[in-house]
Amino acid sequence: MKEQQKKMENVNDTPVDEQKNMRKIRSFVKREGRMTHRQKNAIETLWATMGLDFKKELLDFNDVFGRKSSVVLEIGFGMGKSLIEMALNAPEKDFIGIEVHGPGVGACLADAADAGLTNLRLMNHDAVEVLEFMIPENSMATFQLYFPDPWHKARHNKRRLVQTSFIDDMRPKLILGGKIHMATDWEEYAEHMLEVMSASSGFENCSESNYIERPDWRPLTKFESRGHRLGHGVWDLLFKRID
Repeated sequence: MKEQQKKMENVNDTPVDEQKNMRKIRSFVKREGRMTHRQKNAIETLWATMGLDFKKELLDFNDVFGRKSSVVLEIGFGMGKSLIEMALNAPEKDFIGIEVHGPGVGACLADAADAGLTNLRLMNHDAVEVLEFMIPENSMATFQLYFPDPWHKARHNKRRLVQTSFIDDMRPKLILGGKIHMATDWEEYAEHMLEVMSASSGFENCSESNYIERPDWRPLTKFESRGHRLGHGVWDLLFKRID
């Protein structure tokens, strides 16, 4: 993410008979850039131990990580710098990152190995399908969605990942008290996120003033730092599952 390279495919123009076998939304439009030797080598050598292949079967996180702990899932981690920092700073938690950009996956694998991380696993697949087929109910402590594509043109707003249907799919995957944490540097998208989350049943806003200050656990990215220097705002939202 970090102005993530994920977009949702719009199938509204597809004939109805074709739509029967398609999902209505996806979390991205896949764009593959050229991988460096380091990124390619990381995928070839590290995927077996740090990667999770997409399968239409539920994950057992105790088996994946070899222990019982709180699990945090980030959708769209970009090149993975902040995800790695979070995993380093919270060794008591386990982290799963989903990203469709191959070079980002390779870079994150390489950096995670250099850091000696054992509490991080990566997936290279559509987050919508991962959520549907692989994440057990009442299993996640936190979902993280940082700087998704805002699709700022009005005619493209329907392509945004944060929609009522997607949030409804996320809710049963969270434990009671589990949280959804989102951040964006696009004010209108922040307002859209707030509207969607406020209208979604079973959630409570953790802020009395709509948004929260950036929490210590979310690292300040280079992209975000540059935005601050240019006077851009950033909005964090934190909602808790209460039902």
